[in-house]
Amino acid sequence: MKKQLIIYGVLILAFVLYNFLEPVKNAKTDTLINILFASALFLYIAYIAYLVLRKMGKKDK
Repeated sequence: MKKQLIIYGVLILAFVLYNFLEPVKNAKTDTLINILFASALFLYIAYIAYLVLRKMGKKDK
C-alpha cells in the first residue's frame, strides 16, 4: 500500500508543479491537460480504494 501512496503523491506533485511553473500557452490545450490530469488522479484514487476494499474482504474470510 505504501507504494501506491507514494505514486499518488508524485502524481499530485506533478499536477501542482505543472499548474504553477509553465502551463501551456493555449488556454484550450491547458484546460484539456488539466482535465485529463485530474481524471487520472481520480482514477488512481479509485484504484487505491479498490485495493483497500479487496484487502479488507480477504481479512474477513
